[in-house]
Amino acid sequence: MKKLENKVMLITYSDSMGHNLKDLEKILSEYFRDAVGGVHILPFFPSSGDRGFAPMDYTKVDPAFGGWEDVERLADKYYLMFDYMINHISAQSEYYKDFLAKKEDSEYKDLFIRYKDFWEGGEPTQEQVDVIYKRKPRAPYVDAHFADGTTEKVWCTFDEEQIDINCKSETAKKFIRDNLVGMCRHGAAMIRLDAFAYATKKAGTSCFFIEPEIWELLDECTEILKPYQVEILPEIHEHYTMQKKIEDKGYYVYDFALPMLLINALYYGQTKYLKHWLEICPRKQFTTLDTHDGIGVVDVKDLLPDEEINRTKEDIFKYGANVKKIYNTAAYNNLDIYQVNCTYYSALGDDDDAYLLARAVQFFAPGIPQVYYVGLMAGKNDLQLLEETKVGRNINRHYYTEEEITEEVKRPVVEKLIRLMEFRNSFPAFDGSFAMKECEDGKLVIVRESNGYTAELEADFAEKKFTIYTTQPGGERQVLDK
Repeated sequence: MKKLENKVMLITYSDSMGHNLKDLEKILSEYFRDAVGGVHILPFFPSSGDRGFAPMDYTKVDPAFGGWEDVERLADKYYLMFDYMINHISAQSEYYKDFLAKKEDSEYKDLFIRYKDFWEGGEPTQEQVDVIYKRKPRAPYVDAHFADGTTEKVWCTFDEEQIDINCKSETAKKFIRDNLVGMCRHGAAMIRLDAFAYATKKAGTSCFFIEPEIWELLDECTEILKPYQVEILPEIHEHYTMQKKIEDKGYYVYDFALPMLLINALYYGQTKYLKHWLEICPRKQFTTLDTHDGIGVVDVKDLLPDEEINRTKEDIFKYGANVKKIYNTAAYNNLDIYQVNCTYYSALGDDDDAYLLARAVQFFAPGIPQVYYVGLMAGKNDLQLLEETKVGRNINRHYYTEEEITEEVKRPVVEKLIRLMEFRNSFPAFDGSFAMKECEDGKLVIVRESNGYTAELEADFAEKKFTIYTTQPGGERQVLDK
């Protein structure tokens, strides 16, 4: 089974490119064999909500998607990333149901965070609630209704289907170990720790990215995975200094700042903020333009001035194609102020040139590129799915049939994107150094070099045009035919 490589990673659900994992394998082999080196299969376990992110059981593949044999076949062809929701488990899981049925007699009673044990006196003060980094306008809990008729509060950061886990307990430590080892044995090359910054909690703090506890938790996971040569990718949307801290400890991180910085550069023909980020950004990272969530806003705090953040966010609704403010409101079950829900292609006004330029910069940036499946198809906003479900994030979660993909790959923008991905995967320069040349604002020149192989990107953000030059050892400089 494949281990991590410096090749483009596709992000997809099991049923978003075809109906299941078998379809996914077939479609990748037929249309994207050399364009995709790795696959982040978004949660494929039985789940009770949040499109897989409320897992019920990590020992099984959801039968609707296939079985472990389908996952392992993919692992033989691509390096795979699995999700581990370290912060929570489904309210419909056997673990939580056992706790509700047996309470103090349950072997899982210490797997969850019980308010009566966490807070002095069993309840937080208003001051303690106010400092928690939370996703709800109240204390983060749900009422656990036990079979004996009693009720108590347990910690719940996200949806009521996602019950938080007490990662410090011995029960949870065994739970984490068993699940991580199982993933390694089924072909994971990398494990993404979803919502990991919420997993460390201490009364009187923000209960978010608590040090040194966060490092202790990451170290424990690293030790579990070390014998299997499996890497960790902690997932966090917050100030870029947190990503830098994680990289300083030797872990991979996400570059969630790049998407908004590129939109800002392409909207206004300016590159000074983008250049600054490329100078200081982590080198051990995965770059993104789009994911299964929205386009991050909080991630560019202090990388763009506040007025630039505000005008870029506002202008997505102006320049973007078929995206309206109402899609980011309660009317579409979406009150997340930290992101804008829109496909990346539509955020750029369905403009082929702007989109391909953004991808070229991503592929030349430090790190390993990730391409979301909708982005792979240069997908437009799915207003039909949005209106059918009234879920804001579904604007960027289209279900592609094989027949649709057969047609989409014929579009010139998709053909060019695939060729860019194939170049990024095969040309040796990207295994080496990263440098930028001095140039005027509105332009960008990036040079990648390794062992005599050089790739140079010259980009003009006002014209939305770019050229790639390549040299090989002893060879002349050539223009890459996109």
